[in-house]
Amino acid sequence: MLTPRYFPEAATDAALIATAVLFCLVTGANDGGAVLATGLKLPILRVVTALSVLTAAVVAIPLLFGAGVAETFAAGLVSFGDGDTATAAVLIGVLTALAVTLTLTYTGRPTSLTLATVGGLTGAGLGAGLPVSGGRVALVLALGMAAPLAGGLLAAWVVRGLRRLPPGGPLSRVHLAGFAVQCAAYAANDAQKMLAVLAIALGTTAGDLPLWATFLAGALFAAGALYGLPRAGRTLGGQLLAVRPVHAVTSEVSASGAVLCSSFLGVPVSMTQSVAGGLIGAGVVSGAGRVRWEAAMRLAMAWLLTLPGSVVIAAMGALVLR
Repeated sequence: MLTPRYFPEAATDAALIATAVLFCLVTGANDGGAVLATGLKLPILRVVTALSVLTAAVVAIPLLFGAGVAETFAAGLVSFGDGDTATAAVLIGVLTALAVTLTLTYTGRPTSLTLATVGGLTGAGLGAGLPVSGGRVALVLALGMAAPLAGGLLAAWVVRGLRRLPPGGPLSRVHLAGFAVQCAAYAANDAQKMLAVLAIALGTTAGDLPLWATFLAGALFAAGALYGLPRAGRTLGGQLLAVRPVHAVTSEVSASGAVLCSSFLGVPVSMTQSVAGGLIGAGVVSGAGRVRWEAAMRLAMAWLLTLPGSVVIAAMGALVLR
């Protein structure tokens, strides 16, 4: 068992709160940049406007429609409960998720922070001897693997319709609507991992998270997104595909559909993966040679490594400290 002798309560709680703040910043850098990158391919939205819409959605959607996905992150995968053991396990899980994500991103293999968080929390729960919901974890894994495939298949259908639109007003209107829906879909699903980590750090549930904490998450997310936008723009906007306006709009619409379906089930999926799948699907329909398959394979390998790597690292960390 993780004992208070090694983890004084005040020090552990302070470390968890600091880690939650860092987690929100990294979420913005990793996810926010990816959500914004494709939308800015059309010169209709300015960066400030797009970021404001996305941040407003991240704050408002959970307040208006609930935080079911955050509850899955916080309690649906592992029964952390209260006490020093639970706090230390969460700390190990979140730090593992950050370490895996930042390491892979630094080595040129940007990955899904959602996958890393699911893996880190699950691994820490296993290593700490806490109850883990195998069925719930399996469902999250299955939908997580299906999200980019669903985004790609939806994109292959959507792009055929959008290519018939002239590049001016009609496509622009679809783009504005698609970007707004994409922001809402992200806020209803992927973004809620921030609320889950903050809720655990503050010793409450995601549904009872103080209003100031939700606004804090939004502010930290926005700061991280500004920092991460250039890197995400290079990866999703250039390395995968020479993105044209129709590809950008297609990825918005298809990724939103895939993520919203998972939100109704209360299951977290990665918007980054769904957007990437949408871009690849749109590119294949336009001509498979347009897709830069080497970059796509690097992304896929990073996704495959993220979850098992996070589980193993977090489980080993928790086991060592038991």
